[in-house]
Amino acid sequence: MALLLAALIAWAGLSRGAPAFAGETAAARYGINRLNLAWLERTDQERILRAIADSGATHVRLSLSRPVDKSIDALEIANRLGLRILLEIQLSNKSYYPDSVRPRTGFGRIWDINRLSDLDLDRYRAGLASALQRIDALGIRLDAVEPGNEINLAGYNGGLAVYEKPGQATPRHLGELKDAHAFGKGLDNYVEALKITRDAVRASANSKAIIVSAGLSDMGAKEADRQGMERLDPGEVIALLKARGMDALVDAYGIHIYPARKDKAAITSIVTKLLDFCAPADRGRPCWVTEWGIANTLRSCPVDDREREGAMTAMRTVFERFSEENRLNAAYYYDWDTQQNYRLWRCGALSPAGALAIEPAKGD
Repeated sequence: MALLLAALIAWAGLSRGAPAFAGETAAARYGINRLNLAWLERTDQERILRAIADSGATHVRLSLSRPVDKSIDALEIANRLGLRILLEIQLSNKSYYPDSVRPRTGFGRIWDINRLSDLDLDRYRAGLASALQRIDALGIRLDAVEPGNEINLAGYNGGLAVYEKPGQATPRHLGELKDAHAFGKGLDNYVEALKITRDAVRASANSKAIIVSAGLSDMGAKEADRQGMERLDPGEVIALLKARGMDALVDAYGIHIYPARKDKAAITSIVTKLLDFCAPADRGRPCWVTEWGIANTLRSCPVDDREREGAMTAMRTVFERFSEENRLNAAYYYDWDTQQNYRLWRCGALSPAGALAIEPAKGD
C-alpha cells in the first residue's frame, strides 16, 4: 500500500507538470496555439479543437478574451478532449480598464490599444476571479496561466508609441522611449497583475498551475523602424521586471520566437541569443516559448513543406538543448489554422512540418 501511495503521488505530481528536482531534467512540453476561439460558434470550436487533438497534439495555448463565456466554452471542449491548456489572459480586454480611458492610436496601421499603466487592477481582479470560478465549476484543468502578451511591443502595450509615419529610427533602450515613465508605470502595474493572478490561481482548483510571464516579442529594431512602432529587447524587459520582484511571482518567463532565416546555422544563433536570459529555477527562471513559427508562403496542395521541415528540425534541436539544461520547459507553435504563412493545418491535414513542431520530446 505504501508503494502504491507513493506511486500515485508521483504520478499526480507529473500530471500537474511539477518541476524537476534539482539536477533532474524534465521533458519539455510541445504544443500548438489556437487563440481567439471566443469569436467562433461552439460547433466551430469543437471542430478545430477535435482536429488538434486527433492530430496527436497534447498541449494547446488558448486565450481568455472577450466574450469571456465563449472563451471558457472552448476551454471546456479542449479539456474534455484531453488537451492540456496554457491559458493566455488577454490584458487588452477593455473590461479591465476604466470607461474614461482612451486607447493609444495605431494610426490605422495596427489596432488602437490601452496602456498597461491604465489597467484597473480591481477590475482585473474581479474579472479573473469570476472566470476562474466558472472554470473550476466546469472541472477544467489548467496546466499553466500566462497573463498578458508581448508587453514589450507597441502592438499589445499602448504605453509604447506608434509613429504616424513609419521608417524613422525607433528606440533601442528604455531611456530613448517617448514616454519611459509611462512605460515603467505600466510595468509596475503588470507586476501587480501578476500578483493578483498568482493569488487567484493558487486559491482555485488549479492551484498548481504554472505561472508564466507574458510572452515577449522578438521583433528586432530594424523591423520596428520599418513598421514605425516602439519595442524593447526581451532581455531588457525581463531585467526591468526582475528588478520589480517578478521572480517571486512567476515560475517561468514567456518569450516568442519567429526567425526570418531558415538555414540551420542562423536559426541556432538567433534562438540561442534570444534565450540567453533563460536559466534553471535555482538561478532565475526557465523559459516557455509560448509562440514560435516558421513561415511557408506556398499555397499549393499537396503542401510542399520541405524547406520548413529543415528549419523546424533546427529549432527543435536548440529547444532540446535548452531543455536538457533545464532552461526551457515548453514551446507552443503559432498557429494551427489562421495565419496563412505560419499555419500547420494545410490542405485539410496537419502538414509534415507540423508533425515535427508538435512531436513530443524524447522520453516524454
